[in-house]
Amino acid sequence: MPDNSVKINTIENWVYQYGDALFSWAISKTKNKELSEDLVQDTFIAALKSFETFENRSQPKTWLISILNNKIIDHYRKEKTRSFLVSEKNGIAISELMYNENNFWIDNDIIPFWEQEKELLKNELFEADVMNCFNELPEKWNLALTYKYFTNKKADEICKELNISTTNYWQIVHRSKLLLKKCVEAKWNL
Repeated sequence: MPDNSVKINTIENWVYQYGDALFSWAISKTKNKELSEDLVQDTFIAALKSFETFENRSQPKTWLISILNNKIIDHYRKEKTRSFLVSEKNGIAISELMYNENNFWIDNDIIPFWEQEKELLKNELFEADVMNCFNELPEKWNLALTYKYFTNKKADEICKELNISTTNYWQIVHRSKLLLKKCVEAKWNL
């Protein structure tokens, strides 16, 4: 275990070597200079505190960027100003709002945010929020989507597994997707 002077010297060297790269990374994710400076500073403090865990299996810059990414994710999680309760009741309510009194689909404009799907799929913060929303779904709804999109099971197999009717299954899938969309929009303040 290195003594404190070795740790401090190493971190100081890393600040000079990687500080600008970390700041550039942070600013590209946050678009905020002051926030980026704070996040980079927090990254180096965290690196100093957990210096013993760095095993030289990766480059120091890679390790520091992974710490920074976690700091960015933590920041956005804490900054959520609107919360959205993921529940079966909300899923049904949202679904019912999507149809008019004659049971025809209401043509809602797609929020421009969703038109950036390729960029969103590469965004780690977005991916983490989608997974959080997915994990917050009611258990049966989560299972229905998991079986539908992550296994090769057919609808009738899924219905037997979940002990639900085919109609109920398709309602669950539809409502789950709407609930996921609303949850992500709430987390991203859309």
